Amino acid sequence: MSDQVDPAALTTVLDGRWSELRRGLRKRMAGATFVDTYDLDREAHRALVWEQLRELVESGHPRLGFDTAYGGEGDIGGSVVSFQTLGYGDLSLMVKAGVQWGLFGGAVQMLGTARHHEKYLGDIISLALPGCFAMTESGHGSDVQHLRTTASYVDGEFVIDTPDDDARKDYIGNAARDGRMAVVFAQLEVGGREYGVHAFLVPIRDEAGRPMPGVRIEDCGPKAGLNGVDNGRLWFSGVRVPREALLNRYGDVSVDGEYTSPIEGDGRRFFTTLGALVRGRISVAGSAGSATQRALTIAVRRGETRRQFRRPGADAEIVLLDYLAHQRKLLPALATSYALHFAQDELVAMLHEVHGTAEPDERAQRVLESRAAGIKAVATWHATATIQAAREACGGAGYLAENMLAGLRADTDVFTTFEGDNTVLLQLVAKGLLTDYRDNFADLSPLATARLVAEQLMGAVLERLPARSIVRPEPRDRAWHRDLFADREQHVVEGLARRLRAAASSDSDPFDVFNDAQDHVLRAGRAHIDRVVLDAFATAADGCADPAARDLLNQVCDLYALSNIEADRAWFLEHGRLTAPLAKKVVAEVNALCKALRPHARTLVDAFAIPEQFVTVPLTAE
Repeated sequence: MSDQVDPAALTTVLDGRWSELRRGLRKRMAGATFVDTYDLDREAHRALVWEQLRELVESGHPRLGFDTAYGGEGDIGGSVVSFQTLGYGDLSLMVKAGVQWGLFGGAVQMLGTARHHEKYLGDIISLALPGCFAMTESGHGSDVQHLRTTASYVDGEFVIDTPDDDARKDYIGNAARDGRMAVVFAQLEVGGREYGVHAFLVPIRDEAGRPMPGVRIEDCGPKAGLNGVDNGRLWFSGVRVPREALLNRYGDVSVDGEYTSPIEGDGRRFFTTLGALVRGRISVAGSAGSATQRALTIAVRRGETRRQFRRPGADAEIVLLDYLAHQRKLLPALATSYALHFAQDELVAMLHEVHGTAEPDERAQRVLESRAAGIKAVATWHATATIQAAREACGGAGYLAENMLAGLRADTDVFTTFEGDNTVLLQLVAKGLLTDYRDNFADLSPLATARLVAEQLMGAVLERLPARSIVRPEPRDRAWHRDLFADREQHVVEGLARRLRAAASSDSDPFDVFNDAQDHVLRAGRAHIDRVVLDAFATAADGCADPAARDLLNQVCDLYALSNIEADRAWFLEHGRLTAPLAKKVVAEVNALCKALRPHARTLVDAFAIPEQFVTVPLTAE
């Protein structure tokens, strides 16, 4: 491999399908006034983010994901890329924008019909109507299907009620300060019958900013991070909204109280509704990746300039990144960030294709939901671990707020539990592997999953898994990497299917059957996503046109694969996939790759092309 690799050649591969958009977004961010927010009080930070939202409107950012008929540009994938790029800067701005145009506006667009689009989308895009996405309740965070807020059809209107504090809407972005309307998810009741969770447009403030009658609003107060976002709590007491307030793409109520839906079954309708909102989850995964890239860029720059301890007989102290321990802190994490970036790009392209059609293919939608859940979980856990490692790699300086890493750690911490708790999401991935993407695919309750296992034959469970091949085990053999990852996935999923089927055929309690296998379920979900991520990286490396950049990418891909195998070598040894000598050789190869990639560390982070103002901090300028 050539000693010199042009970072721009790597940037071309990283930018992928939406390269022109990414270049434009980075140029705009580079030209914007950068304000450090770490020493702003909460109200000042919120006010700043609100003004920055207005600037985003002027830039055209919000139009990307909306229909052209209502002032949008119809670029679904581009809208996610745009949110992802905002993740290089103040994450409060990214989240606030995501609430306004991704969650609130996205719900109106995806769950509403022409009457809602014509009335609201223009004002949502222009920020004339700031809004909220009121789904989560204090007592039912992940269990959306059993939310307890009610919407009863009475005398031609819906009456929205919060039965008790456990049913209050909690952690709602835009609610505490700026939101004037909320998309409220509630149990629909018509004529004494319940039809499951539906979404309603509910005004929460008047033009003067006062709470509407029957609406109670409370500020969630200071948070560990993201204090530029005004999270609040909402209660509703007999709040009446017109019949047209129901977002009625998947279910409607006539004037005389007749319920109709194009989708048969409350469960299937519920999961179709949630599936339409998957864009937010994908945006969170991408933004977590951007924040992680930013932290790694700061840490690598620091590692290339900071010196500590002398080699015996030498006058100069040694650069931190020349130490193997320091390389191991940062370079495998950097390799994983590259891998997740390419997996995210494949996911965005999948979203663009599936949601770019008027009637998305149901099976493709289910695959998209599963992939989005898994990559969001893995990417946000990676962000938490890597930003912490970057902070430690910068020593005490990394703990200073002015050097950004402490703030990045605080702001991304919640990513592991919003837009879906990661543990629950990996269960969703595993369930998708175990079932044939049936109507109740997304029901996340343990009891429902156990019953499904008990009722279904899982003989076809491996249909969607890659076939195993037999190759000679060489540590830097890409075919061996892919075979090993695929074999691990196949073995874990097949074993889980057998385990659950055997338990379900006994007299065991269905809940206990699933609960006793949760560790196995989570491993299956993770093994699947690890294989998907490796495949995405390998495909991207193979498609690189620049020979030197391709060689470098292949080494980075090797490091991703081997560091993953190293981390899970206990499983590979227990299951006979590695011998003890080969396991030791994997460790040695990780060390060798860290040493080989050390001269290219700055090139690899420069290739992210993060606007300079977001990675130039005092500790990198010393």
